[in-house]
Amino acid sequence: MDVTLILTSVAILGGVGLTFGTLIALANAKLKVWEDPRISAVEEALPGANCGACGFAGCRAFAEAAVNGTVAPAGCTVMGDADREDVAALLGVAAGEANKQVARLLCAGGSDVARKKASYFGVDSCAAAVAVTGGGKGCTWGCVGLSDCAVACDFDAIAMNAFGLPVVDPAKCTSCGDCVDACPLDLFTIMPLDHKLLVQCKNLLEGDAAEEVCAVACTACARCVQDAAPGLIEIKNGLAVVDYEKVETANPDAIARCPTGAIVWVEGAQFASIRELAGSEAG
Repeated sequence: MDVTLILTSVAILGGVGLTFGTLIALANAKLKVWEDPRISAVEEALPGANCGACGFAGCRAFAEAAVNGTVAPAGCTVMGDADREDVAALLGVAAGEANKQVARLLCAGGSDVARKKASYFGVDSCAAAVAVTGGGKGCTWGCVGLSDCAVACDFDAIAMNAFGLPVVDPAKCTSCGDCVDACPLDLFTIMPLDHKLLVQCKNLLEGDAAEEVCAVACTACARCVQDAAPGLIEIKNGLAVVDYEKVETANPDAIARCPTGAIVWVEGAQFASIRELAGSEAG
């Protein structure tokens, strides 16, 4: 092969490569968008969970919003206090106060109070049990107790108690919503920690029929409606419903005459502690 031809080809290819490389470098310099280096610094300080509990798509998006001043560092509910203060110092802003949100279970029907109608043997999963037997309980709306929510929680914030009910640790919960997605009966909801009035029932029956299958079912007796501040609670489709737009008027009086204990006043996780203790003693 002609050496001259080879050298010419190499020179042409090299020239083309050099030309395009130069054009790319010039385009990069011309089109490059400057990014505030604080974004990467804030992102490194974040836990990297990308849980979405802050309302953003991930930690990177939260970091961008924090640098832009559209969210306070406290908006990340997963960060510890020290990291939150570090981010605030980096940005020269106040850490702020987050309205802590937690996952709440809308069911109190554990194995001690809910009637069992069938036994399920199969994949250890609530979703599978619901698909095969409807869950096995007389209250088909109640918690199945096979811990899909606890398995889905990446923050170890959910543990099963002695009666097969998941108990959320507010200190560990980041309100990421994984338990909401995991529950096949839609029994979890994310709500502010300071919303203390909670109806732990989603029954599909009314009155005595509901109580026959679960001792802690809401019977729509309306005593809570009578005892609560006007308009705070109403009965809809046989179930007490709290209007959280009026939550500032809520107080423990609303639960005083509930005959089944379906409506509770939540102080952290303490509302579950008596039943957990009873279950431990029984074991």
